Amino acid sequence: MPRLAVFALVVCALAVAAAVVSFAQGSWLGIVWILMAGISSNMAWFYVRKAKMERAARAEGEGAAAAG
Repeated sequence: MPRLAVFALVVCALAVAAAVVSFAQGSWLGIVWILMAGISSNMAWFYVRKAKMERAARAEGEGAAAAG
């Protein structure tokens, strides 16, 4: 898993924890934390997908070089 994806997942987990604490204390600021969790989870998904596509392109390139 790419390093940026791991960092994004850590941020997502921390944002969810902050949202739970915020809502438990009766603060509506938890909505901001929920939004941050959503953005960071999308970033993690993006970086994982990007790495997978780069790996596939590299494997395809190596296969074409070996055949040609």
